[in-house]
Amino acid sequence: MRKGFEGLYALSRDRIGEDPLSGHVFVFCNGPRTRVKVLYWDGSGLWVCAKRLEKGRFSWPEAVEGCARVKLAREDLVLLLCGIELDRTRRKGWYRREPE
Repeated sequence: MRKGFEGLYALSRDRIGEDPLSGHVFVFCNGPRTRVKVLYWDGSGLWVCAKRLEKGRFSWPEAVEGCARVKLAREDLVLLLCGIELDRTRRKGWYRREPE
C-alpha cells in the first residue's frame, strides 16, 4: 500500500466514483489485509491515517459482486479498526435513519 494523498484521492474519485472532498471517510486495505489507510477531507485539507498490524489481519467486509465499494456505518468502521469481525456480529432491530 504505497499510495499517498494523490493516489488515494484518485482511487476515491475514479474507481469508487465518489467525491473525495464530500466529507465521507474512505478506507483502503492492502491485499494481505494487514494495513489500512483512511482518507478524509475536513474542510480545509485532506487527512491520511494509516494502521499496520503486527499480527493478524483485518476482517474486511465482502463487497457485492460487481461493486467496487462497501458502505460502512461509523460503528462498523470502529469495529473493523478494533479487530472485531463484522460478519460475526449482528445489529439490534432498532430504528435507524439511513444517511442521505
